[in-house]
Amino acid sequence: MPLEKLQGVKLPASADFHVHLRDGDMMDLVTPTIRQGGVNTVFVMPNLVPPITTVDRALEYKQRLQAIEPNVNYLMSLYLHEDVTPETIVEAKKRGITGVKSYPAGVTTNSSSGVVDYSVFYPVFEEMERQEMVLNLHGEAPSTGDVTVLSAEERFLPVLGQLHERFPKLRIILEHCTTAAAIEAVKKCGPTVAGTITAHHLSIIIDSWAGDPFCFCKPVAKTPADRDALLRAAVSGDPKFFFGSDSAPHPAASKRGGDRIAAGVFTQPYTTQVVIDSFEQACENGILKESDITPEILEGFLSKFGRQFYGIGEEKNEFITLVKKGENIANILQSEKLDVVPFRRGQETWTVSWSL
Repeated sequence: MPLEKLQGVKLPASADFHVHLRDGDMMDLVTPTIRQGGVNTVFVMPNLVPPITTVDRALEYKQRLQAIEPNVNYLMSLYLHEDVTPETIVEAKKRGITGVKSYPAGVTTNSSSGVVDYSVFYPVFEEMERQEMVLNLHGEAPSTGDVTVLSAEERFLPVLGQLHERFPKLRIILEHCTTAAAIEAVKKCGPTVAGTITAHHLSIIIDSWAGDPFCFCKPVAKTPADRDALLRAAVSGDPKFFFGSDSAPHPAASKRGGDRIAAGVFTQPYTTQVVIDSFEQACENGILKESDITPEILEGFLSKFGRQFYGIGEEKNEFITLVKKGENIANILQSEKLDVVPFRRGQETWTVSWSL
């Protein structure tokens, strides 16, 4: 085991700055698994049906999540939509909403109400800048003309640059980076711009999702060189890059086929573990060195940097302990009404336990 030095290591609880907890029966099934993944703080996506565009709906959603798992800090967001105005932003800030999520129209699950023209929202962004709220960007251009799922992220990057130039004090996150170009674009921006990296994009490439629908997500995984750039960014100690799992559950039947295969990879019960598995795999493959993976690096990527960017503290001062003892990822998570297949089903993983 190449990362034997992590046996028994104690870390602050992870914070996951991109989660999909869904609604209804799926919410009931997946929300209790957050802490199983070593996480006590989550930034919750608003792309329900219909999308969450009002403060009241966001807070009502939060109450329902808290009723299921009260030992998690839920950071709530609004869906960038024509119903969201500068006045909405002022109200959102007063009532504790953390950020606003932007989806380009039609690029992924439940994004049909997304943005066509960002300039329409400039007054909203100006107010977000004043209120010190975070703009979370799904960074893909719609697949029209010569844009494909493989080029969609890179073709979106000029939008990131334009928004940062126009609103230099607005905190912006380029979510779920998948390319070396995205990493470089984030680096070139000022300190108000950061990028999140998922658990699954640290290991999979094009061939992974081309042969396995349970690895298919948006944005899609790219080339080995792109994956390697994500790995190096994650262990770089650069506070501009931190963890956001983009765990996105779908019923197993909708992942296996039908008219369309649903885009989303479900990592929620094993998010911390899968990140460390990916680092371990990268060491075995010579992409990273064992010396790159230290407790300080893990703490920065999985917890510290994201909390700093969002301006939140470690409220409960909770810790997790890492142990490799032969635990395997479940083949399926199910209730009486639903079943969801986790990423890396059946494979060995690290065990996370909660400690004082």
